[in-house]
Amino acid sequence: MKIQEVNSPASAVPVALLPDDPLHTRFLNVLLAIWRAMTSSRRVAVGSAIVGFFILIGLIGPFFMPYNPNATSHLFITPPSPTHWLGTTVVGEDIFSQLIYGTRTSVFWGLGTGIMVTLLSVVVGLIGGYFGGWIDDVLTLLTNVSLVLPALPLAIVLAAYFPRGPLTISFVIVFTNWAWQARVLRSQTLSMRSREFVTAARMSGESSLRIIFHEIFPNEIGLVVAGFVSTTIYVVLTWAALEFLGLGDGTIPSWGSLLYWAQQAGALGGGLWWWFIPPGACIAILGAGLSLINFGIDEIADPRLRIERPANVEKHKKAVKLEKAERNG
Repeated sequence: MKIQEVNSPASAVPVALLPDDPLHTRFLNVLLAIWRAMTSSRRVAVGSAIVGFFILIGLIGPFFMPYNPNATSHLFITPPSPTHWLGTTVVGEDIFSQLIYGTRTSVFWGLGTGIMVTLLSVVVGLIGGYFGGWIDDVLTLLTNVSLVLPALPLAIVLAAYFPRGPLTISFVIVFTNWAWQARVLRSQTLSMRSREFVTAARMSGESSLRIIFHEIFPNEIGLVVAGFVSTTIYVVLTWAALEFLGLGDGTIPSWGSLLYWAQQAGALGGGLWWWFIPPGACIAILGAGLSLINFGIDEIADPRLRIERPANVEKHKKAVKLEKAERNG
């Protein structure tokens, strides 16, 4: 089969695919092309650095915590000091240690839940869009029902009903947030299933699942990546909101549980800023990093959104002036 040049809005990146190549090779080519395009954007670079920093803290931070995050002491409600960098809680827990451990909980569970939402959306969207018929009708009905349900109120009800814990919150978020991305992927798959390379693969005797995940899916990776980033932003904020409402496991340190216990102790009214500002700032900074990545992906997908750098603008002006001078001369 000949090389198929892909340059669709869904991929956001022109990639030359060899449908006869092994699947892992094709995925690698697509991901490398996306990475080159993304690293050319300052927004993506800055956002990736922010997210990477939090991931690094989550990986190695707990090994360098000065105290056990759940250990109590006689130092109640002390402000930041050389001994306790971010002060202590009403029962003497070290807030800095809780923040570091909470970074691992919030970031890894947030990214993991975002991956699960994306995987479910990919399966539903691609299978429904490719097969059509009654399969598509059933999946579309489920998608539409999920879309009309209010996500956050439903998540609050479900999280309050089931046993509290990270797994429950993850399940609730996946259940209430997969539909919109599945609908987008279904629409893109409907337009791609009639392409020549898909028809050629079908005529060559390839199975339907192989066509879906070997031929169509690699051309939608750009769309999947953008959806994953948007989903993860929502997951992090929803996770913190549910834990702030007391629907998480308060014994497991996380950014949301820190805010919950600070609210329970009246930290805002009592001026205990070192208790609620650090976790709130971490949530805001991580959300900003993910948003920068999302904006950068939008710029890559739509060149009209790109902002010219001052140096490039000046070079363009000089070139125009030089061209006019040559014409007048």
